[in-house]
Amino acid sequence: MAKILIIDDDDLMCQSLSLVAGRWGHEVTCTHTLGAGLEKASSQAFDVVFLDVRMPDGNGLDMIPRIEATTSSPEIIIMTGFGNPLGAELAIKSGAWDYIEKGSSVKEITLSLVRALEYRKQKRNGKSARNVVVLKREDIVGNSPKTKVCLELVAQAAECDANVLITGETGSGKELFARAVHENSRRNGRNFVVVDCAALPETLVESLLFGHEKGAFTGAEQSREGLVLQANGGTLFLDEVGELPLSMQKAFLRVLQEHRFRPVGGHREIASDFRLVAATNRDLDRMVRDGRFREDLLFRLRSFVIELPPLRERPEDIRELAGYHVDKLCERYGLSAKGFSPEFMKTLAAYPWPGNVRELVNSLERTIAAARLEPILFPKHLPVQIRVQVAQASVRNGPDADRPEAAPPAGFPKLHDFRESVYAQAEKQYLHDLLALSQENMNEACRLSGLSQSRLYALLKKQEISHP
Repeated sequence: MAKILIIDDDDLMCQSLSLVAGRWGHEVTCTHTLGAGLEKASSQAFDVVFLDVRMPDGNGLDMIPRIEATTSSPEIIIMTGFGNPLGAELAIKSGAWDYIEKGSSVKEITLSLVRALEYRKQKRNGKSARNVVVLKREDIVGNSPKTKVCLELVAQAAECDANVLITGETGSGKELFARAVHENSRRNGRNFVVVDCAALPETLVESLLFGHEKGAFTGAEQSREGLVLQANGGTLFLDEVGELPLSMQKAFLRVLQEHRFRPVGGHREIASDFRLVAATNRDLDRMVRDGRFREDLLFRLRSFVIELPPLRERPEDIRELAGYHVDKLCERYGLSAKGFSPEFMKTLAAYPWPGNVRELVNSLERTIAAARLEPILFPKHLPVQIRVQVAQASVRNGPDADRPEAAPPAGFPKLHDFRESVYAQAEKQYLHDLLALSQENMNEACRLSGLSQSRLYALLKKQEISHP
């Protein structure tokens, strides 16, 4: 007998689902709000949750990670009277077992419930048969529901040798998760080779990846092995794979299929047993439609996908992230540990962090530099642009925020254009702050930002910022 929780404000739907589950002898509990449902799921163990989308106190899809994070981590079946493709995509990506429209046949609902319980039993038996392994997650900080989902995917990816594609915004920690996949896999004692596709010169990309023989081209005074061979037995990490030149994508597709390649100027193929992990902040599906990325290569890359949430979608992690990195910074600079004022944490939580964890860490480093020997951090210590944006947001959300606004003027920017403009301004300000903090020492700027030197120079050129 399983325990079923139904979260739905429709009494008739609750009765119908209760009858379906009751026929199989399962114990059923019904609640009519998301709050009551989460309280039940947190206090009792359930195997399956039927969850409605449109509820009086919110959207059921937003509740999926929180229900999954409860002790029993039940399987979630979404039931909705307003089904749409985007909702189905969001539900499945959030971890739901199934997405069913109300009005579906009893047979379809029953089958989904039976399969969810079979899967749960199998998963439980599998976990009990395995030794418990503590996941290595160096520098991956946070225990929010969305972070836990990503870590579970890391554990699953580490158990196999399939290609992994990690997606997420700039600064969300894609390389950290790639390293975690490597460090928790059977290849952890071998090389983890990083290839920054954005920094590969198109004229040398083939030589850098596959190596070359002596005399293969002007300047090739000796043979040199490529990055693919260096990853033999280990993991090859293609960072920003969306920047890989189209001319190289076909050649690299064959390497993925055969795990063999021929160095530039070579006469025989060389084998390399590498595991591929790729990362991107680009929309590769859109690039495929635009003819800028090969569809067959994309199919190969995303055998296993880990989608990292932006920091603004996991605000529960901000306090832990701030504490972890402030402690590291104080240790690095030989300073005493620092405390946080409530207002300091409130400001961190209110800022949207467009640059994600990387921006948070860099901002904390500037904060430590401003605070020096002061034992408590206050909002005053934070970079000015963060405090300004938080203050402006509080004004927009003030008493006058509900007043109707005039219609947008002609030429009002589209959301995409507006987002790109804001991102460009934030990026330019970040680069100015980076040069100031590093005193225009490019090596120090690369260390602080985590960027390669070629990538940093490219960004400075793009933003028309003079540099040494």
